[in-house]
Amino acid sequence: MRIREFVARDWDQVWSIVEPVVRARETFTYDPALTAEAGYDLWVEAPPGRTVVAVDDGRVVGTAKMGTNRPGPGSHVSTASFMVAPDARGRGVGTALCRDALSWARRQGYAGMQFNAVVETNRAAVDLYRRAGFTVVGTVPGAFRHPTLGRVGLHVMYQEF
Repeated sequence: MRIREFVARDWDQVWSIVEPVVRARETFTYDPALTAEAGYDLWVEAPPGRTVVAVDDGRVVGTAKMGTNRPGPGSHVSTASFMVAPDARGRGVGTALCRDALSWARRQGYAGMQFNAVVETNRAAVDLYRRAGFTVVGTVPGAFRHPTLGRVGLHVMYQEF
């Protein structure tokens, strides 16, 4: 597997990962009616942000976007989001994408990375981020409407560099 910069011709494969994740409403706070066009604008970061794909045997199996978490006085902290194709989960794709994002953020001179809305029931993501050095710095109770579990918390997770 190789991680490389996203190019526009990757979008169809990236959308095939993003769309079912968004429609499932289990892990991301995105509107489940998101269109491919609006999804492109939401997922593909303009510079100085960055969007990447994880490619295995010529197929996009995961994607990540990263950039500044907040402008102005908060611009020293980065953020990132990750999605992995269902049939590629559990194979280290998310871990590789997270490591890549952390490495990028350090090279860019950020002071840390913050995740603003990690669904607390998304155990795979929470565990991955903890293994990568993030801590839960707070949880907003009931801030996410899970389709089967009802209202669950959203974690704010942080790693200082």
